Amino acid sequence: MGRDRDRTNGRGKGVTRRGFLGSVGAGAMAAATGLPRPVDAVPVIDEPKGVVETALSINGRTYRLLVEPRWTLLFVLRERLGITGTKIGCARGECGSCTVLVDGLPRYACMTLVLEAEGREITTVEGLMQGEELGDVQQAFVEEDAFQCGYCTAGQIVTAEGLLTANPSPTVDEIRAGMAGNLCRCGAYVHIFRAVDRVARARRKGDDR
Repeated sequence: MGRDRDRTNGRGKGVTRRGFLGSVGAGAMAAATGLPRPVDAVPVIDEPKGVVETALSINGRTYRLLVEPRWTLLFVLRERLGITGTKIGCARGECGSCTVLVDGLPRYACMTLVLEAEGREITTVEGLMQGEELGDVQQAFVEEDAFQCGYCTAGQIVTAEGLLTANPSPTVDEIRAGMAGNLCRCGAYVHIFRAVDRVARARRKGDDR
C-alpha cells in the first residue's frame, strides 16, 4: 500500500498498474474499431479544379460555354446544351447509341472529351434534318421499318450518314462492316442494312440525273 501511495501521490514519477492497463486498453480499443490515432495524417485527395471556356460548332451553330476538362461530349450535348437526340447507352464505347459525326466521321460521344471536339464540326441526328423534314437517311429508316424500340436509332442513322459520305456506293458487306459498331438490342439489322442500301441507291440515281 505504501509503495502504491508513493507512486500516485507523489512525486510525478512512475506509472500505476491501473494507469498502465487503462492506456493499453484504450489503444487496443482504437485498433479494434479502426479509429485513426490523432497523430495519423489525413490523406488529401485532389479534386478537379476549375473550368475552361470553349467554343463548339454543332449542327452549323456555334456554342460558347464553360466546361470541366473531364466532361465528355455526350454529357455536354445532353446536360449542358439540351441536344438530346444523342442517346446514353453503355457509356463505355460499346453500343454506339451516342454516335455523332466529328468532321464527318462517326465517333462515340461518350468516349470523346468535349475539349477534343473544340474547333471541329459536330453533327448530331438533329443536324441531319432538312428544315422541318426528315433527312433521307431518317426517312429510309421509317420506310424500311429499321427500328423497334428506337433507342439505338439515332446512333444508327448518324453512323449510316458517315458511312455513305465516305463510301457512296457500299456493297452489302461494306454496309454490314460500316454499321458493326452500332448494336441493336431488338435485332433489326436486316431492316437497318436495307435502309442504308436504299439511301445509297437513291443518291446514286440523283447523281445520275
